[in-house]
Amino acid sequence: MAWVYLGFAGLLEIVWATAMKQSDGFTRPGASALTLAAMAASFGLLALAMRSLPLGTAYTIWTGIGAVGAFAVGVAWLGEPLSAARAAAAALIVAGLALMKMSSP
Repeated sequence: MAWVYLGFAGLLEIVWATAMKQSDGFTRPGASALTLAAMAASFGLLALAMRSLPLGTAYTIWTGIGAVGAFAVGVAWLGEPLSAARAAAAALIVAGLALMKMSSP
């Protein structure tokens, strides 16, 4: 169940990062509220996952899901540029996440 919590925590990290961008520096109330709610839920699920997963594994995977997911949202919906180097960097993060998962007890 810890891995499920961690997966949802990572997805919520993507939500809050995207909402934070949309909040325009916390000047838009709806996006600001979504940012804070998603942050709280993400941290809560991360805490639940850390009950049984090692700190290094849980935190690395949580931040990795958020980083790659936010990158994907930026490219797909916010018009951010996609270059070969940026795609390779995201692929390396995904490879690191897979290796971290495979090496976890």
